[in-house]
Amino acid sequence: MLKTFTQLLGDDTSILLRYLCLTVLYGLVCGLSIVSVLPVLGSLLNNELHTSKQWLLVLLVGVVLCWALRRTVEKAGIRVGVAVLQRGRHRLGDHIAQLPVGWFNAHNTARLSHVTSQGMMALAQLPAHVFTPLISGVITPLVVIAALFTLNLQMGLIALLALPFLFGVFVLTARLGQNADDRYHTHTAQASQRMVEFAQAQSVLRAFNGEDGGIHFLEQAIARQQQSTRHLIHVSAMSVVVNSWAVQVVFAVLLVAAALWLGDLSGSALPPASLVSVVLALLLISRFIDPLLEVASYSEVLRSARSQLAVVRELLAVEPLPQAPGKRAPGDGSVDLQAVSFRYAEQQPDVLQNINLRILPGSMVALVGASGSGKTTLVRLIARFFDVTQGAVLIGGVDVRQLSNAQLSAQISQIFQDAYLFQGTIADNIRIGKADATEAEVMEAARAAGVMEIIERLPKGLDTSVGEGGARLSGGERQRISIARALIKDAPILLVDEATAALDAENQAAITDTLARLHGKRTVIVIAHQLSTVAMADQVVVLDNGSICQQGSPAQLSETPGLYAHFLAQRRAAKGWRIAAEPVSEASI
Repeated sequence: MLKTFTQLLGDDTSILLRYLCLTVLYGLVCGLSIVSVLPVLGSLLNNELHTSKQWLLVLLVGVVLCWALRRTVEKAGIRVGVAVLQRGRHRLGDHIAQLPVGWFNAHNTARLSHVTSQGMMALAQLPAHVFTPLISGVITPLVVIAALFTLNLQMGLIALLALPFLFGVFVLTARLGQNADDRYHTHTAQASQRMVEFAQAQSVLRAFNGEDGGIHFLEQAIARQQQSTRHLIHVSAMSVVVNSWAVQVVFAVLLVAAALWLGDLSGSALPPASLVSVVLALLLISRFIDPLLEVASYSEVLRSARSQLAVVRELLAVEPLPQAPGKRAPGDGSVDLQAVSFRYAEQQPDVLQNINLRILPGSMVALVGASGSGKTTLVRLIARFFDVTQGAVLIGGVDVRQLSNAQLSAQISQIFQDAYLFQGTIADNIRIGKADATEAEVMEAARAAGVMEIIERLPKGLDTSVGEGGARLSGGERQRISIARALIKDAPILLVDEATAALDAENQAAITDTLARLHGKRTVIVIAHQLSTVAMADQVVVLDNGSICQQGSPAQLSETPGLYAHFLAQRRAAKGWRIAAEPVSEASI
């Protein structure tokens, strides 16, 4: 837990260490102040008023010192919390910024969003509100145990052995609670997904499920969430109860030991000193139990905090991409894949196997293959979404791992299958490709991408707000704007991942014409399913199960039996389909 805090704080770890030292000191002073009550009471019971006054002064000094230390510790804890919110977030952000682009899927992005908002706020509150009572609740009983040993060896041993027993109980209840908590979060995420699905797909659900709109799946998800919530509440409540019971059991055992001690003394004339020792031991027992009960009450809060810290620890454990100084600049817009193999995880099979591909500058290459053949992965490796498992990817004769982020970004422009627009105007989104673009350059990119038809029918034209994620535009309109954004960047290499998938036939033709105009000016690597796009490529690369099975010009491959010829036949057959209606005669009306 503390290791994760030190990772977040980095150079500011000294703030955490100072807080921890002050908290330990506070726990020691509290324990010593409690122990100082013993000579006060002992002197009073033995009718030694002068001595009792001296020890009472020591007790008062200890109380004042505890009060002053508590304020100092709280301020130090607040400083740690502020450092976590300010510098910790920055350090986490710096780490995330160095991760592979391919890491940012929906699941990881959701976890990151939760940690940086609610998670970091919860962690910032731990030092001042949780760690202080927990640390002092452990240190103070240790001091009390030392005092118990001076009064009675048996009771001191019982108190000492009680600590590992209580620790085992706390760990067991924490694990049970963690399992229930994980189950709750899983079912809550599923219920949230079902709710969004239910809201977004009403037309489909009602078409197939009647007026209830397919609420069955949603009800199932909510029922699972409710069940896991009840289970979590029961487990959490029982954890607190069991922890408290364990502390009370220790208290009962100590009381029994005290009673047996008193019974041993009652067989003979009871010396006053022995009676005083029993009374003082009973006092220490109560002061030994109180902080442990407080620790038990914080068990659930601590378990929740450990969950947040575990997510932070997992995020920090993700290996960032090594950053090169970028001493060599690419010589041209060529792309060269040399014996490239790639797998997403160690235990998973290779997605790409021994890919060797040379793409000349200014040429156009079409990647063809069935779903799952590795087309998108290959394109992402060129853009260094990940680093290859084996082999090398070269741009302009330089390994992409030797290029700085700025150099690589300057070489590549991308058009993704799923277009995302940022909140702002159409012009703002196009200018993401080139921040200093003039209005004439924006208009030219918009015209090349078929965006003119959109802006001409909108009252504010380029200044029209697209909404969050481009929600005010259709999927095809968002795609065209994203294409304009890629074109205005004017990078020597353009990667296109099924850019025309969301467009109608007219706009597909417009984008195909745009790609044709780029022929010879940029290196274009396109994942294509349209015959018009494939036909104008200089080279077609056919992928099958992560390997290149065919490679050549469209004319060469069309005459060669294989997957490409099969693909070509399918597309031509689909293109030949027509919907025809028989003429209706007047007699049939």
